[in-house]
Amino acid sequence: MFKPELISTFKNYSGKKFVSDLIAGVIVGIVALPLAIAFGIASGVGPSEGIFTAIIAGLIISVLGGSKVQIGGPTGAFVVIVYGVIQKFGLPGLATATIMAGVILILMGVLKLGGLVKFIPYTIITGFTAGIAVTILTGQIGDFFGLTTGPMPGDFIGKITTYAKSFHTINWWSFGMSAVCLAVIFLWAKVPVVGKKVPGSLIVIILATIVCTVFKLPVDTIGDRYEIPTMLPAPKLPDFSLGTIKELFPTAASIAVLAAIESLLSAVVADGMIGAKHNSDTELIAQGVANIVTPLFGGIPATGAIARTATNVKNGGRSPVAGIVHAVTLLLILLFLGKLVKFIPMPALAAVLVSVAWNMAGFKDIAALMKGQKSDAFVLIMTFGLTVFVDLTVAIGVGLLLAAFFFIQKMAMLSDVHQYENGEDPEASKDMPEEKLDVPNGVLIYEVEGPLFFATVRKFEVAVDRSGADFKAMIIRMRNTTYLDAGGIKALRQLQNACKKRKVAIILSGVHDQPLKLLKKSGMTESLGEENVCVDIYAALDRARGLLGVSKPAESN
Repeated sequence: MFKPELISTFKNYSGKKFVSDLIAGVIVGIVALPLAIAFGIASGVGPSEGIFTAIIAGLIISVLGGSKVQIGGPTGAFVVIVYGVIQKFGLPGLATATIMAGVILILMGVLKLGGLVKFIPYTIITGFTAGIAVTILTGQIGDFFGLTTGPMPGDFIGKITTYAKSFHTINWWSFGMSAVCLAVIFLWAKVPVVGKKVPGSLIVIILATIVCTVFKLPVDTIGDRYEIPTMLPAPKLPDFSLGTIKELFPTAASIAVLAAIESLLSAVVADGMIGAKHNSDTELIAQGVANIVTPLFGGIPATGAIARTATNVKNGGRSPVAGIVHAVTLLLILLFLGKLVKFIPMPALAAVLVSVAWNMAGFKDIAALMKGQKSDAFVLIMTFGLTVFVDLTVAIGVGLLLAAFFFIQKMAMLSDVHQYENGEDPEASKDMPEEKLDVPNGVLIYEVEGPLFFATVRKFEVAVDRSGADFKAMIIRMRNTTYLDAGGIKALRQLQNACKKRKVAIILSGVHDQPLKLLKKSGMTESLGEENVCVDIYAALDRARGLLGVSKPAESN
């Protein structure tokens, strides 16, 4: 059910809460300005596109979103994709892809797929996040060192080659400012109280702009490269074409997945900070609307921003009103102080983005995963490498395929099929001791351990084929089989056909809910006979004795 959190907010809203949200919103709006500018430039568009995105998407996500404190806007996650689309299709192509991504996000929310996004493997998220961090870092080398490079290629190798050829053009003033700004950002974070509430990126942008302007340092500023508007542009629809839509659909899907992942991760982090619970599906719909509307005003893809959301919470924001104030603050800055943006030095922005890349890289997470299972490390490395050297869309697709393959392999390894010998369970443990079963002659018992699905069917078939015993009834014990799929049904049908030729009855024992439902839907219970699907092993043995015409043994005193 679509239920924006803003509606619930006004039920018990007060003047005190508004003051708290107002202060937090103003602070976050000021903090978001340099980040919006930096992400716009890093994405290959410009500072104005980043600001437009922060204003429009930030407003829509706060008004329609399912989180109390989510702050929306441009983030580093989209830098790789946006840069690539701009290189190939320009701004019209980016607008088309972003609108398509918005439609996908709305569909995800309407179909209640918000919970499914959380099942994307952690290794993949870590891998492509680290890859994005490297890409952001690579894109800032030129401004960090003040290099004169000319046109910059879009691929990683091309960028590194271009930097190497132009490194002799280093501007030591730019490098010095970048290095000092980067050091201030990291040192500022260690300052008690203030360092946690006001990010160092805002401090260095202000200080660097003042120093650069007063002393007229020979470094590039935003105004040297871009025109800074002082108002929002009029909305404009991009030119949609069937060919462009087809070509950009994989990119749009990647934008949608990234927006969903980052926004829901941010919402989960925020929930933990304020002790609330967000509505995932409502949040996805809000993200979708934001990504449909924002490109009409020249904006770029947007999502929930973890750092800005955390800043909002730390400064007292407790409702979507703070996010609305944040967007209004940015709009007022654009309208009345937009001309000052052109004085911001590019080396300072480069330092901000390098610090963002460092924080995104997740070195501790990578180190922990590399020490774990080899399969997790392999998925991480492949996703990271493909993100850096090929394409983020390919990286996510290949990462998901690899993760699924390794998961299936692990499930298959955990499964087993074994035969009881003389009525005793050779696999019985202290946790589940097995009584000695009185199994009459002519009855064979197999136990299926773990899921019976397409990857484990062969084990089942081999175990049964190996049996050369002369038997008239086969009991398949499924007390430890919690999952069954079409492959498992097919194996049971094949077994049934083979047993019919030998006039052997099949009896199922201890079937769990999911396998039982599938057996009924597939018609397997009807084919076997409902009387041959028993609640436990004792009922199954009684059924076998009845088929063989053997009386039940007398119980010993």
